[in-house]
Amino acid sequence: MNKKNIIGIDMGGTNVRAGIVHDDALHEIISKRLNSRGSIDEVLQQLFLLIDELINSNVNSIGIGVPGLVNNEEHLVYDVVNIPAWKKIPLQQWLEERYQIPVFINNDANCFALGEFYFGKGKGYNSMIGLTIGTGIGGGIIINKKLYEGKNGGAGEFGTIDYLDKTCEYYASGQFFENVYHTNGEEVFENAQQGNKDALKMYEEMGAHLGNTIKTILYALDVELIVLGGSVRHAFPFFETSMWQQIKTFVFQKAEQHLKIEVSELQNSGVLGAAALCYDADK
Repeated sequence: MNKKNIIGIDMGGTNVRAGIVHDDALHEIISKRLNSRGSIDEVLQQLFLLIDELINSNVNSIGIGVPGLVNNEEHLVYDVVNIPAWKKIPLQQWLEERYQIPVFINNDANCFALGEFYFGKGKGYNSMIGLTIGTGIGGGIIINKKLYEGKNGGAGEFGTIDYLDKTCEYYASGQFFENVYHTNGEEVFENAQQGNKDALKMYEEMGAHLGNTIKTILYALDVELIVLGGSVRHAFPFFETSMWQQIKTFVFQKAEQHLKIEVSELQNSGVLGAAALCYDADK
């Protein structure tokens, strides 16, 4: 059991959520609306106010997940989605100067993977991948029980891999419905729930593309487990079969037979995953 007191922060597009993780459990969750169109300093002050509400003398560290690029060698955050002013900022430095405790920052897909590894479906595994599937595909890689983010923080960006005439996420995420069928993914999901054959066929196609994407990942990273997150995971029953049909054509059958694919059930995964950055740093 981890005895640290950690503030985990999930920087969403419109809201920022935070809580204290202690004894591997989440406490005191709060959420604040974010003025995402504010200046660098205005958004930063909002973040300070949130942390000030939670911090006390027992807090050992802070973990933050951001929807953007993070270079932990240079300690810089780049291009945070939905916060236009945050193009290139030394967020870690600013927070450590203010609070005088270690601060760890990473992108939200890496945080998702760590959250699952420490608190969710990944507990007990040695290696896994967290795939967030929504309007795109993000990924986080755990190898030998530690996050692998690459030299520039770009490891796990599986959605941008070339596939057919476009990329993996063009066909294997929520983009698929608009890109290929020029329809809304939410409508397709609602129709599939009602048994609509056309909607179910679309999910079968998307699932086949996702299966091919997973095969590509497996050729590079022979992991034990893949955990699916993001909004598209709610439609898993509609594409599970076609996804596995493609995965079963994987050349190395032992790897396919031993692979587990799970759907995330973790509550408050963004906050927990951000706190897990501090766990990972201790290894």
